[in-house]
Amino acid sequence: MSKQTEIATFAGGCFWCMVEPFDQRPGVIDIRSGYTGGHVENPTYEQVCTNTTGHVEAVQITFDPEIMPYKELVETFWQQIDPTDAGGQFNDRGESYQTAIFYHTEEQKKIAEDSKKALDESNRFKMPIVTPVLPAKPFYEAEEGHQDYYKKRSFHYRMYKKGSGRQDFIKNNWQNTIDKNELKEKLTPIQYHVTQENGTERPFDNEYWNNTQEGIYVDIIKGNVLFSSKEQYDAGCGWPSFTKPVDPYQIEDKVDKTHGMVRTEIRSKQSDSHLGHVFEDGPQDKGGLRYCMNSAAMRFIPKEKMEEEGYSKYLYLFN
Repeated sequence: MSKQTEIATFAGGCFWCMVEPFDQRPGVIDIRSGYTGGHVENPTYEQVCTNTTGHVEAVQITFDPEIMPYKELVETFWQQIDPTDAGGQFNDRGESYQTAIFYHTEEQKKIAEDSKKALDESNRFKMPIVTPVLPAKPFYEAEEGHQDYYKKRSFHYRMYKKGSGRQDFIKNNWQNTIDKNELKEKLTPIQYHVTQENGTERPFDNEYWNNTQEGIYVDIIKGNVLFSSKEQYDAGCGWPSFTKPVDPYQIEDKVDKTHGMVRTEIRSKQSDSHLGHVFEDGPQDKGGLRYCMNSAAMRFIPKEKMEEEGYSKYLYLFN
């Protein structure tokens, strides 16, 4: 990690739902939920909910810009909200649930405004983008019960995110659609079978099960970084196994009840491709998880080729 850190502040509606997307991302050091943009000092949750203090619920992120560029944080922010809604977010209505990007430097301001303009011109949404880009104001941390809510009350958090409409909105508006016919031409038969038909390649007969080179593994379709050789180990199962992903935001898990079993499937968020499964029999000193992946769902980029292929920012993994 570099010695320099920065602060980013985003308001995206209920702050309960704005911590998880950024938490554990590489380069993110700390996230706090709180209130900003208002005219009352040290407001309480009850005061802010009256919509009379001028505050919005927000998250403030401390990050290392050499590992996690501000531009990527802004892109992640957009993917959590409805940027066309000026009256709140989903079922949460009122001033305190309005969205905003609060910039701390002129560079952040330019990045945010350019990003907003690009999103507006992309025609992803039929309505104009109304989320304002504003200068940062004093940020007041919320009560401890609101910090890391997705961890403290995970069941209620999941129910709330689904019930509020946020989860379905994100899926319907930010899920990338991919032409299956184009994929059949682009991918090999086994790559297509694994990624699009939830297939499994043969153990000990796949490209990376015993790879010992240093480098990263990227999504075979979208190219987003999934795993690193730093976390790869020989689990004796015949498939490439890892103790954790490089960036948890790039993957998602789903319950898999096929073949008479209950397992946790791992998919790539950007391409919605099947990658493999995660099990709880991994090395205990590394967290106890074993991400058992299919080689056919990934492409390996050796450390010495990462810069020329545009992945130089991930070289920090090997420092």
